[in-house]
Amino acid sequence: MTMIKVASYNIRKAIGTDRRRSPERIIDVLNELDADIVALQEADRRFGPRHAVLPDWLLQLHSDYRAVDLPTRTESMGWHGNALLVRRDQAEAAGDVMHLPCLEPRGAVTASVDLKGSRLRVVGMHLDLSGLWRRRQAAAVLHQVDHLHAQDPAGATILMGDTNEWTGRRGCLQDFARHYDFAPCGRSFHARRQVAQLDRIMWRGGLTLIDSGVHATALARRASDHLPVWAQFEPNA
Repeated sequence: MTMIKVASYNIRKAIGTDRRRSPERIIDVLNELDADIVALQEADRRFGPRHAVLPDWLLQLHSDYRAVDLPTRTESMGWHGNALLVRRDQAEAAGDVMHLPCLEPRGAVTASVDLKGSRLRVVGMHLDLSGLWRRRQAAAVLHQVDHLHAQDPAGATILMGDTNEWTGRRGCLQDFARHYDFAPCGRSFHARRQVAQLDRIMWRGGLTLIDSGVHATALARRASDHLPVWAQFEPNA
């Protein structure tokens, strides 16, 4: 049986709940997760040239992951802090960026990924703190994904990221739910006291959800203020 595991992780620029910045610790959590595709949020420094928190050499030295190439500045690994990771030798991926309406800089990243005989379209995102802007951003993501699907209708679509939505299935989650199913991952924020489901995984087409959850190991509780969420799928025949 072929399984595909995906995950989403707000790494908070590698600053842990102990206030220490440790990219190596984030990579250790990624290795614990053992997902095929990972959407990262807050993966670049916020100011200046926005250097990558997890530089390529560090990923190559301590993990099997690589960042999907994006048409952005070479110092960054993502777009407004969003990045996608795939295993170096197990996936072919072509990445691009999504421009989102915003008050503060926001964006999303997307990739077409060929993995284990399946074609996937994956989107990683980090939505606004404002409910009004979250809904505008959700509408923009849905519109742009539909445009990509019209150009290339093959395969399933997975949306992942920090939605910043505290209100269950209301707000932007209600908008996404019209088109996508939600993996019931659970509460991922705060890492020390799990009170909210801010981080979400959604999908449509071509996949059957097998399992999902929050990665709540002792290491993950120290590495960031968010815990990673994950979902495991079986491709439909």
